[in-house]
Amino acid sequence: MITCLGPLALTGCTGSDGPPSLPPAGVYDHDAAGENSQAGPAPTDGVAGALTRPLREAGWFCAQVRANADGRALWCRIGRRDETDAVSPQVAQFLLDHDDRLAWGWFPPSQANQKDDQVAAAAAPALTAIWPGAGDRVRQEVGDFDRDLETRTTRRGDDIPRAAWRDAHADYSYDGHNGLVVTAQDTSVRRWPFGSEHYATAMSSAVDDLLAGGYDCFYPPQQSCDRPQSNGYFRVALRGDQIVSAQFGIGSRIESGRQRHPLSEEFPHGLTFLTEAVRRPVTERIEQSRRSGTGFAGIVAGTVVIIDARRGIAGGDDLVAYFDIQIGVPLAAT
Repeated sequence: MITCLGPLALTGCTGSDGPPSLPPAGVYDHDAAGENSQAGPAPTDGVAGALTRPLREAGWFCAQVRANADGRALWCRIGRRDETDAVSPQVAQFLLDHDDRLAWGWFPPSQANQKDDQVAAAAAPALTAIWPGAGDRVRQEVGDFDRDLETRTTRRGDDIPRAAWRDAHADYSYDGHNGLVVTAQDTSVRRWPFGSEHYATAMSSAVDDLLAGGYDCFYPPQQSCDRPQSNGYFRVALRGDQIVSAQFGIGSRIESGRQRHPLSEEFPHGLTFLTEAVRRPVTERIEQSRRSGTGFAGIVAGTVVIIDARRGIAGGDDLVAYFDIQIGVPLAAT
């Protein structure tokens, strides 16, 4: 194991030993190459199936979220509830080439807990399924890194401690901020898929509707908008002006079986950041959760939809709840 306090902090840690860039340089600097942004279930056979099977069996949702002529991107997610009923998501990302070989993978720490036991617990069985011995090494290196970090009493400047190692399959980099990044040694994808046109429109065409719904939104350059009167938010990941994924929060208040906080109160013209092809079925899926107070993780009309529900008062025909909703998936390594 190489433990670095920074790219140049220790003997043997040179500039090239620094943490891998996210995303790797140049992987999205290309014209469209047969981009397909229609999501589907993660494959159950081949390397893709073996890689995701341990996660799916542990309760993760996995999907193939986009592809192009050179490769395909897989995305897995699980949401864990804390003592306040808030959901803490953890994700895993994989990029495979057109021959179904893993080229790159990323296991970020969960948003609420950057302890690496969750990273190792996800990465080890997934990598072992395709590369024998890789998972045991991940557990060992991450565990050693953890123990070293707990006993270290000083740090140099603002550098982030990092562990790096290599085996016959890949180069690995781990730190508490980025989690585990895996770069295969003999497989690469030159042009990473970036499509989202199947389900999303441009931010410039959606911002006026957000303003009409009461959002404070100053685009460009702002990519995060707030709606103070309802504790709402709307934020996007973009490629240029094109929306790649959108997240927003909205409440639900049902009294005597009737919705008292209609979706149109915040989106008066509907979810115009979605294409017409998916807008109606995605909206219906969201409204179903808002009526029942339940969450959802799945694919609707070729679109990844994640709904995390936090229920408040519920009884009879009455319901108060808040929903954190994600539509689409950010580009790999972003």
